[in-house]
Amino acid sequence: MDAGSANMSYTTPNPRFPLQRRGSKENLDRFIPNRSAMDMDYAHFMVTQGRKEKDNLVPSSPSSDAYKRLLAETLNLNRTRILAFKNKPPVPVQLIPHQHTSSASSTTHQAKPTKPRRHIPQTSERTLDAPDLLDDFYLNLLDWGSSNVLAIALGSTVYLWDASDGSTSELVTVDEEHGPVTSVNWAPDGRHIAIGLNNSEVQLWDSASNKQLRTLKGGHRCRVGSLAWNDNILTTGGMDGRIVNNDVRVRDHIVETYRGHTQEVCGLKWSASGKQLASGGNDNLLHIWDRSVASSNSPTQYLHRLEDHTSAVKALAWCPFQSNLLASGGGGGDRTIKFWNTHTGACLNSVDTGSQVCALLWNKNERELLSSHGFTQNQLTLWKYPSMVKTAELTGHTSRVLFLAQSPDGCTVASAAGDETLRFWNVFGDPNEAAKKSAPKKNQEPFAWANRIR
Repeated sequence: MDAGSANMSYTTPNPRFPLQRRGSKENLDRFIPNRSAMDMDYAHFMVTQGRKEKDNLVPSSPSSDAYKRLLAETLNLNRTRILAFKNKPPVPVQLIPHQHTSSASSTTHQAKPTKPRRHIPQTSERTLDAPDLLDDFYLNLLDWGSSNVLAIALGSTVYLWDASDGSTSELVTVDEEHGPVTSVNWAPDGRHIAIGLNNSEVQLWDSASNKQLRTLKGGHRCRVGSLAWNDNILTTGGMDGRIVNNDVRVRDHIVETYRGHTQEVCGLKWSASGKQLASGGNDNLLHIWDRSVASSNSPTQYLHRLEDHTSAVKALAWCPFQSNLLASGGGGGDRTIKFWNTHTGACLNSVDTGSQVCALLWNKNERELLSSHGFTQNQLTLWKYPSMVKTAELTGHTSRVLFLAQSPDGCTVASAAGDETLRFWNVFGDPNEAAKKSAPKKNQEPFAWANRIR
């Protein structure tokens, strides 16, 4: 035997495996590769043919093959690539038989029916002529009282339209030296109404008896373009920039005077709680007033001074379902609707509407906001809150829609525009459906009225 045979030994060849691995007695390190110790022929054979033949040595039954195939499909082992593009996605494996889930799924679908989409008429329900309606952005000439009577000022005359029977009556026509009428606003009782005049005075009228109760003087030096009631307090805003709180029960009616605006106050709205007042002016400012702060000795009377608008702020609306949320709209140079947290003074959102925002109204039954606009479309736009997606756009007016008023049930909206027409829109839903939502539920649990324990 030669020297090479001392290091290599060959085993008896197996007929199934024609190549056998040669043994090696060299003292090699298993962590350091060494090509001289590798049998390349044997390795190539095992990779290509040898492994297949070794697997074929074990006989397999049809049931075993079926089990392996089912196991591979269940574990998703047959997929060659993850996230590969296929014509069809793999069929999901249903672990629970269909007959056991059908009853449960049907019960679940029945428990959550889809809410039907509300139909919003695209045309006005009724149109009335409003001759001599002043086309003045800074005035407030339309209001709908709690007794379902609409008041509108046309020139120097205030008319009342009873929505229950459609009758119209004239309340008052002021003299030329006092007029024209620059603002109207119903008291909470729906019987008494305040009328602001061009000569800086404010008249109080009883609509039931058609009698004037009193005249408020001395609060302003110019016309009174905005009014807002807070119980027995009538707040007036004038062209002189003053905001005056008048207690209509006493002789000396001026209780407080707020100074913060440098130009005409064209928007006034008290919150539902009566604690905060929002005022907008032609100076592009929005003020939030708190009676406790305004009556104290603080250097500034207002709670917040908001300067984000770039045009006159007339459109104001307090949210009915969130007490500290206020919506405001800017004039032609601003065109935005902004939402404010009146506790912190933070601007929550701003939406560019593309045109002058003249008035704003919240839906009392749904989370929606209605805005009226000027050039170019003179439309009413219904927005879904808080996404501010347009739900509907109502057209028909041929001039800017200056004033909006909401019916007591919250469903119908009246709009008055510079085209001297008054239109009624059933935009906030069916009154019957709204009545069902607001009606108390029957068969309530005992003590369901009690929401807290003292």
